[in-house]
Amino acid sequence: MLARRYLLLDPLARGGMSVIWRAFDQSLHRMIAVKVLTASLHTDPLERVSVRSEARAAARFIHPDSIEIYDYGETVTTSGGVAAYVVMPLLDGTPLAERVEKGPLRWQEAAAIALRLARVLMAGHARGLVHRDVTAENVLLTAEGPKLLDFGIAAWAGDPDDDRGTPPYVAPERLLGAPTHPAVDVYALGVLLHTMLTGRTPYPETTWEEIEAVRRTAPPPRVPGVPNSVATLCQRCLAHEPEARPTAAQIVSALTSALGTATVGRHVRRGLTVAGSAAIALSALLWFQQSAPPPTPERAAKSPSPTARLIESSPAATITVEKAAADFTTVLTARTPCGATDDDVVLDLRQVLNHAVTPQQGPSETTTDNLRRKLSDRWREGRLTPACLSELQARLDDLDTALQGE
Repeated sequence: MLARRYLLLDPLARGGMSVIWRAFDQSLHRMIAVKVLTASLHTDPLERVSVRSEARAAARFIHPDSIEIYDYGETVTTSGGVAAYVVMPLLDGTPLAERVEKGPLRWQEAAAIALRLARVLMAGHARGLVHRDVTAENVLLTAEGPKLLDFGIAAWAGDPDDDRGTPPYVAPERLLGAPTHPAVDVYALGVLLHTMLTGRTPYPETTWEEIEAVRRTAPPPRVPGVPNSVATLCQRCLAHEPEARPTAAQIVSALTSALGTATVGRHVRRGLTVAGSAAIALSALLWFQQSAPPPTPERAAKSPSPTARLIESSPAATITVEKAAADFTTVLTARTPCGATDDDVVLDLRQVLNHAVTPQQGPSETTTDNLRRKLSDRWREGRLTPACLSELQARLDDLDTALQGE
């Protein structure tokens, strides 16, 4: 029992620094998760002040892909030490570590997970927070996407380094006592991306003693069998010198571009397939028209031609502005593929959409140009996924057709 309130039931996961427990909040009568740090704070009062300050800062950091902090406290352990604990929501999901144990992920899946995590880190770094323990154990795969745990025990950029972290993910400069810097999160994210793509960490060392003993001079390993842009990004994240690594914002941009290129390629291939099928259908239709007997006036009056039937059944011929706008809104607010879109982005796009379909006095844009520019801007900012962008652009094509038909 912690703080005469949190009843620890059973451990869910163990890491190098902590244990996560499934627990019950007896005050609010709800299931929760409690992360208890294994290192004692008893011998260093300054450490206790630092941990408490970091937890308060992290509690003010709210991001949809980061776990919210409910509470922070300190408890006396059975050995007489003092350990910190963080109270969080209990989410239904699978630790990424369990997924990786089954084998490598498809590069698109790995890149999409890394992209979501990079967005969280970008937001945290902008507030001066450094996570310091980005690992497969600290990522939970949920129905809403990957969630990054452990921002409850973050550090301020520039703070003295300590021994928190998981050895395979520890950046080389931490062994030299360098101050905390966002680059250590970038290195850990590079290790995580490499692990997702290959099923193993880039280096074999698993303990502090092993990583302190090794001296690496060769370039970081390169992931085979993935797009060059993804392999290069992963290698840059693993650079030995922190200044050679990209920022979290640059990772967001690079992965968004890589996934967008893959999405465009799939659409092009699908378009070529559809075009080929359409050509075959058109050839068959022309052959049918040439080989069929000439219609009598009575037959022509009773039955439309095959071409007329195709036009009548085409959605583009009957779609209205209202329906096209409604379809755009439905995609934008659906869990898939746009479920990760921030509420302020959704509100902004809906307002621009409303302006596009509302008749205006005087000269104005009668197409979706402004809305397309908004989508492009949000995609470059990393606030729209490539799949969401693609679907919304398809809905805008329908809307343009409907607007031109009015």
